[in-house]
Amino acid sequence: MTNQRYQRLVWLTGHLTTHPDQQLSLTELSRKFGVAKSTLSDDLLMVKTAMDETRLGTVDTQVGSQGGVVFSPQLDGEAVEKTLEFWLHALSEPDRRTPEGFLYMTDLLFDPKRIDPLGQLLAENFRHMAVDGVATVETKGIPLAMATAERLGVGVMLLRRDSRLSDGSALSLNYLSGSSHRIQSMSLSRRMPARGARLIFVDDFMKAGGTARAAQDLLTEFDARVIGVGVLISTREPEHKLIEDYVACLQWNESEKSGPPLQVSGWVNELVRRSHLGFGGGPGGT
Repeated sequence: MTNQRYQRLVWLTGHLTTHPDQQLSLTELSRKFGVAKSTLSDDLLMVKTAMDETRLGTVDTQVGSQGGVVFSPQLDGEAVEKTLEFWLHALSEPDRRTPEGFLYMTDLLFDPKRIDPLGQLLAENFRHMAVDGVATVETKGIPLAMATAERLGVGVMLLRRDSRLSDGSALSLNYLSGSSHRIQSMSLSRRMPARGARLIFVDDFMKAGGTARAAQDLLTEFDARVIGVGVLISTREPEHKLIEDYVACLQWNESEKSGPPLQVSGWVNELVRRSHLGFGGGPGGT
């Protein structure tokens, strides 16, 4: 195998894995490398075979004048399993419970190796929904939103608690927190490319769903549509939240006395099972 082909294979693999679900034009690739499409097809077959054998994902090629290649990553079930086991253990420590009754997890949220697999998980759940972007609210939702967006190959839109002069003109919304029952505010810069976008909202924690509902209302003012909501942890109570359609990686039952207060959600078990690695966590809820 020539050095030039080695270079093409490395470049193709690197580009595809860092641009998931984005079509790469075969015509442009042919011009870039100065080789025929048939040569590229052979290269892509080698990449596809390697991806299949290592279970990194699938490579699909479309033929014709508008033909291209698209990489769809596969969920790393083993990494997700280990990460969730870590979260279950870490958040069960007594000093993680704050006097106000919340879970302290800021240090874990901003640790990439603890959050990136969860971004994979949420991205896998929403991948089929043609997502244009990920929205989140500052600040603790940012790491999970970034990890999810990177996996989906889209950008992040930041909703602020208070508008900033550096953001320019912004639209603000006051809302009643579903958990604390306090008036809070949320704003979005008009510079954000939210107009008409299909978005998912990602956050670290959900109790009553007030923040997610407010984000949905605010984004609606930009003619954007929130097509899904994903959080790291949701509380089991209240059962009926202000937003109905959401997924949580973990569920927290504050009143649990006989078993662990945190459990893995059922949809997570199912996704990891499909990755053919399995997960031994207990049943979850929504």
